[in-house]
Amino acid sequence: METVTVEKLPVFTDERGVVFNPIEMSDLRGQENFHVVTSIPQAVRGNHYHQRGAETLIIMGPALVRIRENNHLRDIDIPDRSVYRLIIPPGVPHAIKHTGSEPGVLLSFNTIGYAPENPDVVRDVLL
Repeated sequence: METVTVEKLPVFTDERGVVFNPIEMSDLRGQENFHVVTSIPQAVRGNHYHQRGAETLIIMGPALVRIRENNHLRDIDIPDRSVYRLIIPPGVPHAIKHTGSEPGVLLSFNTIGYAPENPDVVRDVLL
């Protein structure tokens, strides 16, 4: 089974906030779905895996990400105002908890389009 790729992205910060490039232009061509997710503080997203699609998550901290690779749990702490990109192969369960006191934001790209009549998601509670 492939493993999850974790990258800390460069973030440009000033008094107005932060700017970052979430994904390389060359990687956009293989994506079939994109959505933006906001979560109330302490909310958990994910708790699933994708059967066919590879998912790229862009997460702005603070957050805790838990994944299960080869039957082992792995926690990734994302510090406040840091931005991480995770590339999650099909079959790898993942969950994201926004641990700050403000709403959290994540961006999600997937190589499989959203099709409610043929879902790609299987529930698997990690957090």
